[in-house]
Amino acid sequence: MLQSRAYAISRSYGVNRPETVMQAETIAQYFDLTDRVIVVTGGSRGLGFAMCRAFARAGAHVVISSRKPDACERAAQQIESETGRACLPAPCHVGDWEACDALVQTVNERYGRIDVLVNNAGMSPLYESPATVSRALFDKVIGVNLAGPFRLSAVIGEQMARGEGGAIINVSSIAAVAPGAAELPYAAAKAGLNNLTQGLAHALGPKVRCNCIMPGPFLTDIAQAWGEETKAALVAMVPLGRAGEAEEIVGAALYLASDASRFTNGAIIKVDGGAAFGN
Repeated sequence: MLQSRAYAISRSYGVNRPETVMQAETIAQYFDLTDRVIVVTGGSRGLGFAMCRAFARAGAHVVISSRKPDACERAAQQIESETGRACLPAPCHVGDWEACDALVQTVNERYGRIDVLVNNAGMSPLYESPATVSRALFDKVIGVNLAGPFRLSAVIGEQMARGEGGAIINVSSIAAVAPGAAELPYAAAKAGLNNLTQGLAHALGPKVRCNCIMPGPFLTDIAQAWGEETKAALVAMVPLGRAGEAEEIVGAALYLASDASRFTNGAIIKVDGGAAFGN
């Protein structure tokens, strides 16, 4: 499988000389995920879906989890049709700790282990002003963005540590270091996730690595609600002059999930076009 992927890479650049294919194979080995079991929350759309598809292309057994069962099914079917690799749809509301435990049990019953956990599920509901944020809304945002990742990381991370080890990837946001007035509960939760990343790197080592991707603005389905003023503000805020495309998260995800990052632990990697200046 690794050889065929390396050959496809070389062919895509119009090169099929044997020495070039061999070099591609050597590079691909760093990022090979053949037969690794990877769980991605929030995996049915946006950045999560882009990561799931990339992991499948790299040879992994991908578990696609999100709150809606039908969305998980559709994502799994689409990735299988594109890559030829079957994915396991496993719905879970990560704000519910019992649902988190059930997700872990489902994956263990199917595969017997989890090699990589990607805590990508997130939410940031709109509100009129900070004072209008209800306790229920605040608790829900903290539950999905922070409490759920904590529970999954604790349970799966300790399981990894008892076994062959593994990797945890948290997906934060530049709101954690540059919060805006319209996203305060979300920003607080993501700041906590950054902190959790570094704490877990110590708590679960040496067999488990925990790192974090900190994205900036991306053109996922959430961007459909952006007005022209928001889009103009992004151009001014991001040194690259644009928001990211979902596929542009893939490089960081493959790096942190694979042996290419085997000495990377407790890192928070910005993928934001340079937006979070100085952080």
